[in-house]
Amino acid sequence: MPEAAHSNQFTSTPNTTAADNGTAGGNATSGTTSAEQPAPYGGQASAPAAPLRRIRTLDLIKAKAEGRRWAMLTSYDQYTAALFEQAGVEALLIGDSAANNVYGHATTLPVTVDELIPLARAVASATSRALIVADLPFGSYEISDEQAVATAVRFMKEAGVHAVKLEGGARMASRIKAITTAGIPVMAHIGFTPQAEHNLGGYKVQGRGAAGTALLDDARAVAEAGAFSVVMEMVPSGLAGQVTAELTIPTVGIGAGADCDAQVLVWQDMAGLRTGRAPRFVKRYADLHSVLTEAVGTYVEEVKSGVFPEPERSFD
Repeated sequence: MPEAAHSNQFTSTPNTTAADNGTAGGNATSGTTSAEQPAPYGGQASAPAAPLRRIRTLDLIKAKAEGRRWAMLTSYDQYTAALFEQAGVEALLIGDSAANNVYGHATTLPVTVDELIPLARAVASATSRALIVADLPFGSYEISDEQAVATAVRFMKEAGVHAVKLEGGARMASRIKAITTAGIPVMAHIGFTPQAEHNLGGYKVQGRGAAGTALLDDARAVAEAGAFSVVMEMVPSGLAGQVTAELTIPTVGIGAGADCDAQVLVWQDMAGLRTGRAPRFVKRYADLHSVLTEAVGTYVEEVKSGVFPEPERSFD
């Protein structure tokens, strides 16, 4: 989506690039030049922009009241975070899905707080507008309200995120209340909750038939406990629409139909970096796997044949 199409939905401050301010890479001052080469292994995701007002939880609640939908994606590094924000994504989630998509585990269960905090710090540091939300990983909040608050505080202080997300409905109401009482916004997560996959009997749709009543109770409980929004995963679309209509806080769907106030996807799924069978709710908007495979293959061929590096990429 072009910048002009989305930049004013939540903020009105114009987006100014470093070039507009006469800077380059955040290090040079106006009117000066430097012979120093760019950092060879990468650097800031983009040149610093003029300060933008962060999207706040209240902005997202207001968007629901005004019938405006918003988009959320996962992100685990500075480059995707900056790119997604520029493309208009209003909220970025450092999900415990990093267990699968960064660290190579089969489930989300093994990832730790110490592994997620550096990823969250990178995302927060690379953005100036999007709301940054971090998952509380399995084992970091289930024991007690005090443990949940301590973990949430770590993410706020050490990573600079703006909210945390935890899984569970009514059974986690006291955790949500304790964290929000400490001044930390909470995004709830109900329906299919990956951290409880073994207890749920695998990856199954939640809330069908009589179980719909329990899911409604979960939605009401997390809202009453103070959550500013609630993710619904793998929930029948009709039930998700009912929850969305009843709650005053926004609902975020992932496999929960089109009536939710927002949608979230894992970015590697959305962009086609992940291959193989995808969940039914995943739509692939690109084929990055093929793009990168071709690019790397060309690089390998050019290195082996001596085409790369060309003379113009060498120093005298």
